[in-house]
Amino acid sequence: MSIYEDVLQNPGKFKLSIDSLGECKIPSPVRNPVFVREGSRIYIDYDVERQRKLLAQGIEPASFEEAGPHRKIFHDPAWSRAAILTAGGLCPGLNHVIKGLVEILTLDYGIKTIYGIRYGYRGLVSRHDLTPMMLDNDVVDTIHTLGGTILGSSRGQQDTGEIIDTLVRMNINLLFCIGGDGSLRAARDIAEECERRHLSISVVGVPKTIDNDLNFVGSSFGFETAVSATSPIIQAAHMEAKGTVNGIGLVKLMGRDSGFITAYAAVANPIVNFCLVPEQPFALDGENGLLAALERRFRVKNHAVILVAEGAGQDLISGEAERRDASGNILKKDIGEFLRDRITSHFKEIGVETSVKYFDPSYSIRSIPAVGADAIRCYMLARAAVHAAMAGRTNCVVGDINRTEIYTLVPIPLAVVERQKLDLDGDLWRTVLDTTSQNFYFHPESLSKSNIDVRSL
Repeated sequence: MSIYEDVLQNPGKFKLSIDSLGECKIPSPVRNPVFVREGSRIYIDYDVERQRKLLAQGIEPASFEEAGPHRKIFHDPAWSRAAILTAGGLCPGLNHVIKGLVEILTLDYGIKTIYGIRYGYRGLVSRHDLTPMMLDNDVVDTIHTLGGTILGSSRGQQDTGEIIDTLVRMNINLLFCIGGDGSLRAARDIAEECERRHLSISVVGVPKTIDNDLNFVGSSFGFETAVSATSPIIQAAHMEAKGTVNGIGLVKLMGRDSGFITAYAAVANPIVNFCLVPEQPFALDGENGLLAALERRFRVKNHAVILVAEGAGQDLISGEAERRDASGNILKKDIGEFLRDRITSHFKEIGVETSVKYFDPSYSIRSIPAVGADAIRCYMLARAAVHAAMAGRTNCVVGDINRTEIYTLVPIPLAVVERQKLDLDGDLWRTVLDTTSQNFYFHPESLSKSNIDVRSL
């Protein structure tokens, strides 16, 4: 059972409340807002029947605190100093979030001292000698049009004690951490050490993970932009595949342990014939392997498009030593090059003409600015983070429940318990199977029992 389902079914097992630094006594300076009602919470689950069963047992269904401006706040804006950092890999929308944080801090609360911490948590450790950037509305005016992050980023764990010593020395009481799973774990450690030291420092996370693998935050910013950016690459792979006899367009996308980008890209571009993700093991050889499936495809069509997530099929690659990045993540073996070479050699061995065109757009889709609804999400998440921090909330990350416009606060320890994975019994994966028809190629017995004309696949 996933952590998400466990929380919905057994909410009493988990701490769903948000840590608070103390009573809010200072009237908010925010003008003409719609204040959140104190104690307002939002149910996580849309399943009414499950909620009724829990309530009948005297169990309160799982819910999170609603995000938004409060009538009274904890931190005095006149004495507040904020710091913003970006950590981990790049993602569309980082600068948009920075801009949102700065503008809400200055325009809503009048905070004048905002530090941009250089190169992630490394910038809060004095031995790295990284001078922070001073941020104001002029500095961030047009940064949302740029990809990447004006602050720089880095991976790797830094000493929590040294980080807090720097925060104290700089009189910072508001820390905003923009990052994914590993970055939020570091934010959790900082918040917990601040509590042990009895320091009134709000530590609030903004969820950044291009793999969309954080639980309970809805969709992390940058994800939709990254999916959109795959379209021209997939269309190019399709044209390359169709332009030659038995052509194959092979595209590797990001997704170390979760295949959300690959799955969404397959649905968004229904010219994809095979979608391979980390959650669904697949074989290369044998009657139900990928190579046999491609052979069947070529009997009815003269081309194929394959999407593969970087973390898929790792068990198929042998003979390489395990390596890790600076954050401790296992570096995945290159499934794209592996498949390209195996597919090419297989068809050469059986005497079938083919041509494999390989595309690896991984870094190009994560270094662009956010667009459309994704850009709006960046700003809304930033806004919710500032209001939470000023109200003295800490050790939390902001999110939007089930991709709605209802923003909530999620305890960081809960969000990072495990990575969100594709549900292979869920609607998204079933839609992938519908749009690709790959099961008919992997499992020929399904095709023989159906009334589908194979030429339509």
